[in-house]
Amino acid sequence: MTIASIRRGYQVIKTVLHYGLDEIIANKKTPWYFSLLRNCFFWLRNQHKDKPAAERLKLAMQELGPVYIKLGQMLSTRRDLLNDEWANELSMLQDRVPPFDSALARQAIEAELKAPIESLFDNFDETPLASASISQVHTANLKENGAEVVLKVLRPNVEAQVQADLQLMCQAADLLEKLLGEGNRLRPAEVIDDYRTTILGELNLNLEALNAVKLRNNFLDSDALYVPYVYEDYCYPRLMVMERVYGIPVSDVEALKAQGTNLKLLAERGVELFFTQVFRDNFFHADMHPGNIFISREHPDNPFYIGMDCGIMGTLSDVDKRYLAENFLAFFNRDYQRIAQLYIESGWVSENTDVLAFEQAVKVVCEPMFNKPLDEISFGHVLLELFRTARQFDIVVQPQLVLLEKTLLYIEGLGRQLYPQLDLWSTAKPFLEQWMSEQVGPKAIFDKVKMKSPYWAEKLPEFPELIYDNLKVGRKLLGTQQQMLDKYLKFQHKAHKSNYLLITSAVLLICGTLLLNQDATLWPSYICITSGIVLWLTGWRSRPKNRKF
Repeated sequence: MTIASIRRGYQVIKTVLHYGLDEIIANKKTPWYFSLLRNCFFWLRNQHKDKPAAERLKLAMQELGPVYIKLGQMLSTRRDLLNDEWANELSMLQDRVPPFDSALARQAIEAELKAPIESLFDNFDETPLASASISQVHTANLKENGAEVVLKVLRPNVEAQVQADLQLMCQAADLLEKLLGEGNRLRPAEVIDDYRTTILGELNLNLEALNAVKLRNNFLDSDALYVPYVYEDYCYPRLMVMERVYGIPVSDVEALKAQGTNLKLLAERGVELFFTQVFRDNFFHADMHPGNIFISREHPDNPFYIGMDCGIMGTLSDVDKRYLAENFLAFFNRDYQRIAQLYIESGWVSENTDVLAFEQAVKVVCEPMFNKPLDEISFGHVLLELFRTARQFDIVVQPQLVLLEKTLLYIEGLGRQLYPQLDLWSTAKPFLEQWMSEQVGPKAIFDKVKMKSPYWAEKLPEFPELIYDNLKVGRKLLGTQQQMLDKYLKFQHKAHKSNYLLITSAVLLICGTLLLNQDATLWPSYICITSGIVLWLTGWRSRPKNRKF
């Protein structure tokens, strides 16, 4: 452990104790050594006793900096783990970070390019366009064609800082898991492990560039989403160069109204984009908060989204997609029994769950929704309620579904902000029904056969040879099995013969011994004993030597 990590560890402990976070754990859960360690820092006292515990946690994370702020933001989506009070407080965390020195930014960019900035770019702006916890953005013009671009560069030493904080988080999570004991619902070690994967992915701008290229290609012909062009030749682990785009922040509704944007169409397209990314492409933007989404200034009557920051992307397995789509449709059709069965079949809740009890719990959550007008129902809220209900039945946390849930909440929240009358159900249901029809039924079978037919056509000439080889292997296998059977029967025959002789010898020896004690002549006992010894030696020598067949 380095001096820097020790210093950072003390800073974290100081912040935790100043906000009284040690008091959150019940006294009965704390072992004697925990109290001893706490008393070692007797000069650090709770300075915020007047605030609720959830608010204190939010303030502590805000003070500890970007890595902890992002952790809090992620935890705010874990309604399957946290109650509303905690989740709502953490959802208010904001990632506001001052820019770092432009000289350091220039130095980092040139280190990646292995060339002076002026040799590749013109009009490099020393003043950053934007600054976040992980990176900073500067504008320039590409020298080869004059195109306006932005250069996104990681903060100096951010990797070391993140790794140090992650190490401390892992150690704290392990300690907390021991304190909470087995069967605790929070599962801190699992949460931190999920977070580690997410945050480390954001530290590789090469990976973000590849994600952006893939997302852009998925929507090249779309009039709903535009992803800026990425200049892959200028992308490195700590530097990413992409097209500069101009748009209106999606949260600036007044500016959108001022230019006459069709907000109803824009909101509906946001919903369609979500379901298209999830079910058509199985590659969805999982960090669609307002800071990463802009709206085009062109064609306000036919507006499109501009997607930024592809550092966090989500995917689902085919099984998860199928179960998720069926879950949505069952909910639309008020089939609560099917919802309960799907949760159990998919492994999202324990297979030992009482289906009838779970069905009733789901019905209690969903049925009141149908008594309201559709535009007053929050689909994201319903999803959260379902997670909360499943939590009572020992839900098995699915990290990929948590990303999906967070994205859906963002999308619906933005849609309702743009167009409060947004009916997410009527927009989503036709899409899901069409997708399901493409996955099952005659058309789906035909499409799968059509997709596989080139592969089968390529392998068809090999079929006769494969059949002949399999027949040879089968015949050889039958011969081998017959040999093994013969060996086994021979082994059994020898074993039976040996056992018979040994048992007979034992009987003769016992009879001979009994006859010795009689007053009659001795020769019958001698014959029995001698025969018993001979049979014993014969049986012993005839035993099978091994059990290898």
